[in-house]
Amino acid sequence: MAEIRLLNVSKTYKEEEVISNLNLTIRDGSFTVLVGPSGCGKSTTLRMIAGLEKESGGEIWIGDKLVNDTPPGKRNIAMVFQNYALYPTMTVRGNIEFGLKNKKVPKAEREALISEISEIVGLTEFLDKKPQHLSGGQRQRVALARAMVKKPKVFILDEPLSNLDAKLRGQMRTELIQLHKRLGTTFIYVTHDQVEAMSMGDEIVILNKGEIQQADSPMTVYHDPNNIFTANFIGTPAMNIVNHTKLLDFMPEVNGDVKYVGFRPEHIQLSLTESKDPHSIVMQSEIVTMETLGSETIYTVKSEAGILNIKSVMDPLHDVTHVNVMIPHEKLYFFDGEGNRNRAVTVKRDEAVLVKGGI
Repeated sequence: MAEIRLLNVSKTYKEEEVISNLNLTIRDGSFTVLVGPSGCGKSTTLRMIAGLEKESGGEIWIGDKLVNDTPPGKRNIAMVFQNYALYPTMTVRGNIEFGLKNKKVPKAEREALISEISEIVGLTEFLDKKPQHLSGGQRQRVALARAMVKKPKVFILDEPLSNLDAKLRGQMRTELIQLHKRLGTTFIYVTHDQVEAMSMGDEIVILNKGEIQQADSPMTVYHDPNNIFTANFIGTPAMNIVNHTKLLDFMPEVNGDVKYVGFRPEHIQLSLTESKDPHSIVMQSEIVTMETLGSETIYTVKSEAGILNIKSVMDPLHDVTHVNVMIPHEKLYFFDGEGNRNRAVTVKRDEAVLVKGGI
């Protein structure tokens, strides 16, 4: 069992607290992604779990064992870093085998492990090559194989794909997902890239300034964010956030504590004709920029409520400068003055309550 629990964990550097009373459970066998902006505490959290950083307070449990005072080498954790740290003078086989030799694993067992792991990660034909003769993706596989031969309970991956080009990152994301399914081991993955987080994790932990903003499945985080930070961080383009006062002329009465109203770019509809819809906010807008991406088009428009981003799958509106934007009431999110989600808000029409708490 490799469930990981952090109980009131904190970390202080030179009197500055970078992690504050962190409570987190990482399920056994899960692919959990820690995501957030630079300096949010995600790598520090990872290193405390691995034992490479000493926590300032709290408890870290791996399975049924308290590991606060357990050295890294005895936590049964394998780490893969952004920098692969391969030995340039050794072959692929030598790099994978190095740790096994240090542990005095018998030769026959070493060879069996290397053969098994090399087959899993697709390195069999490269075992006699040195790192300088490998592509970036192949070097990443060597780093993974070197970790895998230890048969750890937990894999920790700290931004392992950040040095690869976009196409190779996409390929390696797929390979890591398949590898996790094959091994069934707990994976903890750190990234600042929301695409990696959404596409790879079965659970996402969003961190900001050392505090958890939300921990849930990718689609729950996307469709049901707890606060403005999460709503803005997950999604491309980011959720539109508008001060409620700018929408007073365009929507019915709102009951509840609301300072900000949010709506996703893909939930905005475009119309070339004037229209009224009692179920939607309707505003005249001017197209500022248009970015055509093939299957979709990203617009930036100047509306009566401010600048908005729109994601549309309709054919690009060439030679068009003005449009009406329509935002269904049922697609609105409501936030209070602290930026926290208020799910109890209702939007009223004369004949009925249209929506409660947004999506």
